Amino acid sequence: MGYLKYTQYVYILFGVYFIYDGIVKLNENNEAYPLSFVIAGMAVFMFFFRRRFLNKYNDRNKKQ
Repeated sequence: MGYLKYTQYVYILFGVYFIYDGIVKLNENNEAYPLSFVIAGMAVFMFFFRRRFLNKYNDRNKKQ
């Protein structure tokens, strides 16, 4: 499960990209900008969710 330490950071990179994309679309008056912010919010949520899951997994392995 060593790869789980690093996959959580992919979500934060997606979140940063979609925040940037949303700002660019907002400045261009593109009507699709809310979708970028929703995807960015989901990516940030997944980052914290995966981080919490990894911590629970590590704590469970330490107790055994």
